Amino acid sequence: MGGAGGRRLVGMNNTPTTGTSTVSTAATEPCGLLADKVVFVTGAGRGIGAAAARLFAGEGARVLLAARTEAQLKAVTEDIRAAGGTADYVLCDLADAAGVRASVDRAVELYGRLDAAFNNGATIVPPGPMDRVTEADFDHLYAVNLKGPWLSMAAEVAAIRATAGKGAIVNNSSVGSLMANPELPAYGAMKRAVNSLTASAAVTYGPEGIRVNAVAPGTTLTEMVRDWENDSPGIVERLNSLTPLGRPADPEEIAQAAAWLLSDRASYVTGTVLRVDGGMRA
Repeated sequence: MGGAGGRRLVGMNNTPTTGTSTVSTAATEPCGLLADKVVFVTGAGRGIGAAAARLFAGEGARVLLAARTEAQLKAVTEDIRAAGGTADYVLCDLADAAGVRASVDRAVELYGRLDAAFNNGATIVPPGPMDRVTEADFDHLYAVNLKGPWLSMAAEVAAIRATAGKGAIVNNSSVGSLMANPELPAYGAMKRAVNSLTASAAVTYGPEGIRVNAVAPGTTLTEMVRDWENDSPGIVERLNSLTPLGRPADPEEIAQAAAWLLSDRASYVTGTVLRVDGGMRA
């Protein structure tokens, strides 16, 4: 896959040339799944968000990374720049409405427009049955995992509408939103609500040319899942036993699905919750 700024030579009939010969009338076209797009990524300091930011930049996008931890954001941004990509970062708390709007506006300030967004940022609380979820934990999950994507989508739609005109948004859901989730009941409930917001936004903004989809990852080796394993030893092995592919995903595998949904190759896909779960829900 092409990196940022990568190009290929094509002839007058748009067929790639081969060998060492050149065509005097040849033109160049940008390479990369997300070439020349401006993409905003939340939760971009680690896990799936960091993998997505690196992948999107490698596919030609200019990316703005958003999260709460500056050291993580700075490290990922520097990695992208060192690889030849274009990236910057902004501190953002998804529970802060003004901060979310300012972060999305920052993408427009830096790059002139917004084409796409990956709403990946989320939090988790200790696993356990519903009656053991504290009210404080429930409220925290609501503020970050449900209200955060709602705030983000509202700001992103406004920015896309005012600049690029058309675009795409992908929300990060969970396979745990598609079934009973007794160990993470509040988390699953918030993610199921994100699926509903995704569908509603797709219907609302589709006529404007703004596509809205979600990915529903299965077990993925992120810091969040490692924390869950520490709280519930053996959970990853048990989840792998329920997964036909027999293993967890690497964060980049989820990012690849999000990249496709954000790209023009998914131009007729909207309102979908795409399972990226190794067959867990097959």
